[in-house]
Formats: sequence, C-alpha cells, structure tokens
Amino acid sequence: MRDSVKNLPLYQKAEEIYDTLKIITGLFPEDNDHLQHLKINLLEDIMVILAKISGAEAVKLYDIKMENAAIIRKAAREIMVSGHSLEMFGFTDSKYYKLIRNLIEEFRILFVDWVAGFNPKHFIVDEWGLFNPPGITPDYIQRDDELNFLDEDEDDEF
Repeated sequence: MRDSVKNLPLYQKAEEIYDTLKIITGLFPEDNDHLQHLKINLLEDIMVILAKISGAEAVKLYDIKMENAAIIRKAAREIMVSGHSLEMFGFTDSKYYKLIRNLIEEFRILFVDWVAGFNPKHFIVDEWGLFNPPGITPDYIQRDDELNFLDEDEDDEF
C-alpha cells in the first residue's frame, strides 16, 4: 500500500476505529453467539472501509471514487447502529461503544472533506446514473477532450 494512503487523516482515523473495535469486541463473551456474530460483522465493516479508502485513492475516475465512498458510508453507518444491539445481546460493557460513535463522527467529518476533494472532471459517464458528477446524465455524450485526464499521469492507474 502506498504511504500516501496510510498518511491520509481519513485512513488513520479508520485505523483508530479498527484498533478500538478490536479492543471492545475482544470483551465480548466467547459463549455469546449473537455478540460473536456481531463482532465478525463489525470487524468486517471496518476492514471494508480501510480497503475502499485505498481503492478510491488508487483511481482517478470520479464514479469509481464515489462508488467506494458509498460503500464506506454504508459500512460506517452499520458500525454506528450496531452499538444499539449490544445491550440487547447482553454485553454489560456497552457503555464503551460511545467511543466508537465518537470516532465514527470524527471519521464522518474527515470523509466529507475527502469526498469534496474528488475531481469531477475525471469522469467517464456512468450509464447507471448513480455516480456521475453533478449535471452529467446517464445519456450524456462524452467528448474526447473530456478524457484528456487519462493522459496526465500514465503511471497512475484508473
């Protein structure tokens, strides 16, 4: 993985969430199947977030970056709401999950700035219409000169 990704505040915050989740889920009783299943889901969600940040940073294309961002958002929201299940499933130390909620809020603020930095001029029309830059419709006919960004840094992958 590139050092530039590891140095991103967003990535570092996700790593902090991962470390904190590992500690908290390590307190889940081994004999509680519900909590053990939740542990797997929580750790999977944070690993998805880490992978998708790396994936978004590895490409130039706006639609791919936005697709990764949507997956990150979904996983972060899953982590956030999963805390509601802890008491119901018998986790007596559920008060510690407030730490996760606070970290997710810090992550959300960094995420908003990160997404705002995506270059909407680096796009190929998303015919599905989900991740086009503002003002670009799925039937938009893209001009060749709009693809000039592909030649900017031939070392970069997209």
